[in-house]
Amino acid sequence: MGVFVYLPLVLPLTALPIARLAEQHLHPRSATRLLAVVGTLLALCSTLCLALLMVVGTAQLPGNPLPDSWSDPQVRNAVPYEVKAGIVAIGVLAAVLGACGWTVYRHVRLRVRAGRALSAAPSVLSGDVAVLPDPEPYAYALPGNPGRVVVSTAMTQCLDARERRALIAHERAHLAARHHRYLLAAQLAARANPFLLPLRTAVAFSTERWADEEAARAVGDRRVVAVAVGKAALFSHRAPDASVGFAAFAAAAGAAAPGSAAGPIPRRVAALLAPVPPTRLWPPSSAHAALAALVAAAGTAVSALSSLNAAVTLVQILHAATLL
Repeated sequence: MGVFVYLPLVLPLTALPIARLAEQHLHPRSATRLLAVVGTLLALCSTLCLALLMVVGTAQLPGNPLPDSWSDPQVRNAVPYEVKAGIVAIGVLAAVLGACGWTVYRHVRLRVRAGRALSAAPSVLSGDVAVLPDPEPYAYALPGNPGRVVVSTAMTQCLDARERRALIAHERAHLAARHHRYLLAAQLAARANPFLLPLRTAVAFSTERWADEEAARAVGDRRVVAVAVGKAALFSHRAPDASVGFAAFAAAAGAAAPGSAAGPIPRRVAALLAPVPPTRLWPPSSAHAALAALVAAAGTAVSALSSLNAAVTLVQILHAATLL
């Protein structure tokens, strides 16, 4: 096993080149799915690595609850600096599990609080759209069963009829594609390994771009969607305390929620004013994208193989040491 058990902790760095290039060269739907899968796999490998280090390190501590045979020299020799690495891994793994648990709890709490706030507020329902009488402009997608698109009357007054249709189509796209799940997966991956923070940012941006493209397809005019995106961001930024639902709660807690943060607006508008991005995933549209994809794929593969090799090796060693 040796030093290879440590590789999954640093190999997420290989995914960084693809994060930005995926935004530039892939269709946002493909970019979202690719980055979410890569980030999740790398985070799982990283967490497994910490768990293996914790097992080896814990076995060396006096009074540990593990079998005495697990502190056999054969087990200690499986990991370099096993005692120090194991003790550090205990604290780091506890922090990772605590951060991931807190993220899931906060996500659920935000949705529950937003649903209650929407139920308590006077609103006009039109299908899946809830219009709240509010002088502050905002719009957001509230996941649930059923999901709701929540728009304030002030926001509807800021946009004309076609722009309102584009805005609602954008929020509906968040609900239809369940973007909150991709965002939650990216958040958990970043909690598991800080090297994956750029992927979380990239996934947040690509989900917004995905919703923009779906809105453009529904409206049939990319320029209208671009204007709606710009105007909605402009008016909502003038009223930072506008949202009273899921978007506001998510922003207050530092979470990325569909519709709660528009992201880099100029890049989104520029993309909408450009031609429709290609939907093909392969071959890449440029040599830079191909190189980034190769580096990310190689890093993910090596991380997964290293984690699997370390897990299998440690299980075999513990099996032999326990004489089972």
